[in-house]
Amino acid sequence: MPLKTVGPTVPSILINKELMDDDHVYGMNLINSTDQDDNNKIMGWLNSKARHSVIYVSLGTRVSNLGEEQMEELAWGLKATNKPFLWVIKEPQFPNSFFEREVKEMHGMVVKWCSQVQVLAHESVGCFMTHCGWNSVLEAITCGVPMVAMPQWGDQMTNAKFVEDVWNVGVRVSTSQENGMIVRREEIELCVRTVMEGEKSRKLRQNGRRWMKLAKEAVMINGNGTSDKNIDDFVKQLRNP
Repeated sequence: MPLKTVGPTVPSILINKELMDDDHVYGMNLINSTDQDDNNKIMGWLNSKARHSVIYVSLGTRVSNLGEEQMEELAWGLKATNKPFLWVIKEPQFPNSFFEREVKEMHGMVVKWCSQVQVLAHESVGCFMTHCGWNSVLEAITCGVPMVAMPQWGDQMTNAKFVEDVWNVGVRVSTSQENGMIVRREEIELCVRTVMEGEKSRKLRQNGRRWMKLAKEAVMINGNGTSDKNIDDFVKQLRNP
């Protein structure tokens, strides 16, 4: 049987909001989810921000702890951008001094969980700082959101390579043995500004729109998309081996 490709396998709300407006809960969202009041608070906060102005930071559910030093560098790097950010992180992992002195007094919002697909689909989000898990990458591409790649292990390294060098929809943070493999605050600020400001930013967003269009075309229903067609062909082959 020939190999058939399908996807991107993302909720329909990312493809066409008119199909199923409430189809945004899947994957880990089925296990960890915010209640409606918390979700409304997050969406209300995003609604108050300018278009493409927010940095969304989520480094994955399996990254239990980046270490205190890396968390501090990430926090101060975000502050240095002077841009509003939504950071998904468990509070015990957060640098307490930064949380108390800075986040509550500036543009940041820290939450334990959020509906990632709803956040990425929001027009205020202009940058996604991600660990480059495959689901996160697919969701960002489908929404046309440029990325700052901060991979940790496994296939995330390959995904980050594609984000930066193949699809050209983001940049990858740099680190080295000399700095203890810690991504420093200056690098974080530089990468965010590259994605959100200047000529490079415009090119990344343009590429993002192109891949978003291709992703949505692939899953068009009624046999018009390559994914839909491949699923139909697969079923036909099962019925008529």
